Amino acid sequence: MQSYVVVAAVVLSGVLLVTAAMMVRRLLAPRVGLPATVTTYESGVDPIGRDWAQTQVRYLGFAFLYVIFAVDAVYLFPWALVARTDLGVASLVEVGIFVGIVLIGLAHAVRRGLLRWM
Repeated sequence: MQSYVVVAAVVLSGVLLVTAAMMVRRLLAPRVGLPATVTTYESGVDPIGRDWAQTQVRYLGFAFLYVIFAVDAVYLFPWALVARTDLGVASLVEVGIFVGIVLIGLAHAVRRGLLRWM
């Protein structure tokens, strides 16, 4: 029963802290927004012109490649360290499926020309 009391005390103190922080923010925060605070802010660039404009999405390809290589590194390196022990055939099949999916993404990147230098 003592463990439940500790958990209840931690939860209650967390709720009290969040409530106190919200009340302090409400007391100290300005109520009326100034023109500078209600203006749209995007990456440090002041908004000029109309409120809607098309942008290029060329960086989406770089994000796609980052996800492919980051996920590859995050999952394969720890698996390779654990692979020294006997993991069995099931683990090898799972990693084969994972590498196959990563290779499909990489093939898609090559097909779109994302890996060309120029």
